[in-house]
Amino acid sequence: MFRTERWRTGLAHAFALDSGAEFTPEERDLVERLCRIVVGRNLSAPALMALESARPLSFIGSQIMAFFGPLVSVVFSRQDTDRLIRLLERRHSLDLIIDTIHRQEDERLA
Repeated sequence: MFRTERWRTGLAHAFALDSGAEFTPEERDLVERLCRIVVGRNLSAPALMALESARPLSFIGSQIMAFFGPLVSVVFSRQDTDRLIRLLERRHSLDLIIDTIHRQEDERLA
């Protein structure tokens, strides 16, 4: 019995889903700036296609981004790069980015 309890306790959060799409104002500001760069360069369609196709791999993508952090810090500060990496680790972050790109693209075209 003790061994099964230990296993149950150890695996309690292994397959847990995150609690929801609660983002801090700093994270939202970072996403706004990121999307402004994408929309400003007319890369909305390729970015949306890449984000939608990479949705199941968002956590792995965040870890790859952590590896290439020094290159990303050319555009963002180190603190913003770390914040973006933590943001991409969360399941609902891609929804926020995709919705922001759509909104900014609609504003640009209006």
